[in-house]
Parts: sequence; C-alpha cells; structure tokens
Amino acid sequence: MTSKLVHYDPETAAPTNDIAESIETSDNQSFTVKLKKGYKFQDGTEVKAKNFVDAWNYTAYGPNGQAGSYFYAPFEGFGDVQCLDPDCKGKPKVKEMTGLKVVDDYTFTIKTTEPVSNLPVRLGYSAFSPLPDSFFKDPKAFEDKPIGAGPYKLDSKSTTEMVLSKFADYSGAFKPSVDKVTFRIYADTNAAYADVVANNLDFTDQIPPDQLVGEAYKSDLPDRNAVKESGRLTWITFSPNDPQLKDNVALRKAISRAIDRKLIADKIFNGTVVPATGWVSPVVDGYKEGACGDSCTFDAAAAKKAFDAAGGYKGTLTMTYNADGAGNKEYSEAVCNSIKNALGIKCVAQATVDFATFQKKIDDNTMKGIFRSGWQMDYPSIENFLTPIYAKGADSNWSKYNSPTFAKLLTQAAAAKTPDEANSLYQQAEAQLGKDFPTAPLWYPSTVVGWSDNVTDVKVTAFGTLDLVSIKKK
Repeated sequence: MTSKLVHYDPETAAPTNDIAESIETSDNQSFTVKLKKGYKFQDGTEVKAKNFVDAWNYTAYGPNGQAGSYFYAPFEGFGDVQCLDPDCKGKPKVKEMTGLKVVDDYTFTIKTTEPVSNLPVRLGYSAFSPLPDSFFKDPKAFEDKPIGAGPYKLDSKSTTEMVLSKFADYSGAFKPSVDKVTFRIYADTNAAYADVVANNLDFTDQIPPDQLVGEAYKSDLPDRNAVKESGRLTWITFSPNDPQLKDNVALRKAISRAIDRKLIADKIFNGTVVPATGWVSPVVDGYKEGACGDSCTFDAAAAKKAFDAAGGYKGTLTMTYNADGAGNKEYSEAVCNSIKNALGIKCVAQATVDFATFQKKIDDNTMKGIFRSGWQMDYPSIENFLTPIYAKGADSNWSKYNSPTFAKLLTQAAAAKTPDEANSLYQQAEAQLGKDFPTAPLWYPSTVVGWSDNVTDVKVTAFGTLDLVSIKKK
C-alpha cells in the first residue's frame, strides 16, 4: 500500500530509488531529496515534498504517541519535539524538527545532528512513508481507511480479513500482476495451513511445528513450498522489571548457557532455524560470528556452576510467549525444560492469548522473568539489529538497555566514512552487548512458506515476506 523514497529488491534487499529521483549528500549529514513528478496517492493527489516533511514531523512529535518516532532520532531538532516527561504533561518546545525543510514541490532537505552514513538505506522503511494532505484533515477517517502511494489500495478491513486491490493510477516501477489480494486473519496456524493444502488459501508463512518434523509439509505441498534465509532473529529478553535478573549479568549469562539451542533447532524446528552466536543476522553486511561467546554455547555443568555462583534464581522462572505465533508454545516449553534440567529450578512457559496482549504487558511493565522476542529487519543493515532494539529510548528496547559505551559506538559507526569502518564499529557495539547481556540470542530463523496450486512465481523476500509484485494467478 505504501511506496517510500526507496524500494528494497525482493531477492537481495538492495535499496533502489522509488519515489525519490535522487538522494544526494557530500558529508552524510546534509541530504537533498528530489522526488519523481506525477507519483499519486490513492486519493488522487500528487505526492509532494511536503507530504514527507509533514508526515515525518507528525510522527516525531511526542504528543502524537507514534511508535515510529524513534526512527527520526538522528534528525536535527528531534529532541525539541519530544515530551518533557513520560506522561507528556510537559509539551515540547516546538512541533517541527529544524532538520527538515521543503525547498519546492519536489525537493526537500534532511539535516542530521551527526553524520549518518546509511540514512539513504533506512528511507525505505515504513516509518518514512509520506502521508497525504487528507490524513491531517481527518486522522480518524484515515485510520478507518488508510491511503498510501503504493501499487495496492485498501478496499475494506474487518477483524477477519483485509482486502486490497490494484491501484489503477499507480505510477511507480513495481507494478503487480494480481488484481486483488485478501489477507485473512487466523487464530490457529493449523487452520491456515490446512486451507493452503486444500487450495482455499494461497500463501502462508506459518508452518505448524508438527509439519516441520520430518519435513511433512513437503509431502502435503510438493512443489509448493520454499525455505528462505531471512533477516530475522529470535531471542529471549530478561525482564527489566524482574529484580533478580535486572542487575545480575552473570545470572543472565548462566541462564542463557543452560539453553540447548541445537537440540531445540533440530527437534522443534527440524533445522529451519540456526542456533545464534550473536545479536545480528548473517544475511546483513557486517555480520560477525561469535559475539555471544560461551554464553550461547550449551554446557549444563558450566551453566549450573555459574548459576550458583551468581546467587541462583528464587521461585519459579517464567517464560512468557504469545500463543498466536507458530511454534511459540513448543519452543518456549523446550527452552524452559532445558533451563530446568540444567539448573535444577522451576521454569514454566506462560502464554498470553495474542501478540497484542503480549505487547501490552511489556508496555505496562508487568512482565517478569524472561520472554520471547523476535525481529524482522526493517532495512538491510547491521545497524538495524542494534540501534532500534538496544539504544536508549528506542521503542523496541524491551530490555531497557542503557549503555553509554554502546551509544558512543553507535554514533561513531553512523559517522564512519567507509562501510568497512562502520561495520567494525557496529561489531564493537555488538561485542558490548556480549558483555552486558540484556538479552540472550536463540536462533536465526529461515522463513518456511507454502502456497496453493492457484498461484505461480512465488517469491519470498530477504525480509521473509511475500513479494506481491512477483506473484501471479494461474
């Protein structure tokens, strides 16, 4: 639905210009963006420079409460549009960032407080989408029927499905072949899988765990399945609200070492996940194996010895997961069993009914123990696995990690003049996570998908999503 300045190649995730005609900079701090003329929103209006600037200022403005606000943190003036207190009773000084300026209808500029070498790569993420003028006139109407500038437009949405159709006036280069796409909402991944097998649903990326065993899904879906290495990572977060875990790095490392990642990868996922050795996915440039060290290597005896030396854990350790994700129950129980057997403590996998409830518990600071966490990259960069998850104040920083050393390395890496220099600094930042251990990496999931006999040219992107431009109906 939403085209951005940049588009990511479905195979490689390499960024290419989309709405942007050009993004130019001589110092990685001042950027000039020129737009292609004639690009239309789905309400018929033209996409202009102000639609980006207005959208980004709205998203960054603290009182608007937008989860994507953090992505504008590098922009000059971001701090001035933030709330002065957690409850936002103290309004920001201004409503607009000084780092954004409209030059003319098809040109705007971006200025960052420090050099940001990979900013053009980031600009294909959804937080950097433009908004039409109609959004600002009636946000509630936009909520009921969002309007973008992409190849598909929204026709209807309900609690059970969302229907999109091809946007006739789409003027971009990524035109789809399919006229209509219906997204169905399933509470049970087994039901979705059964519908794909029966050709009642055309695509799923949620293969039930029992179908992974012995690759049973390949028998159900011969020539209708694929496994794609993707920019994804799964880990456990040590709750910052748990007084036993909060300030005990040695205890967190001991618990991590008690998890038999390889056994779980083989038994639960049938090898479709690879045990993680760090906090960055292997698919991105700059990945370096081994950042987690021994703490991600299962050793029951060493884990027990370190656990006892760290003071142990009193009571029952809970691992919370959302029950609406394929395999979450099975692997959460397996993680708890591994911890229980190695450390001799009680560990219980605890379900929330769905992801919305799970996130609310995190936002309400009511989660204790450990809980499952996962990431699908927003843009193809090592930085995306570090800054949005572990920088102070980041929306996805569920561990509430706050390290001045880590923050300094991120700033230095963003300002680096060459990709190799930047990657080296980001690797040092990841190494700092290995010392402080706010989370425990588990594995790098591949995306396992199945599709019906009704479609051809099914491609899974490097992000682990279906490429709706490539897919065709028979």
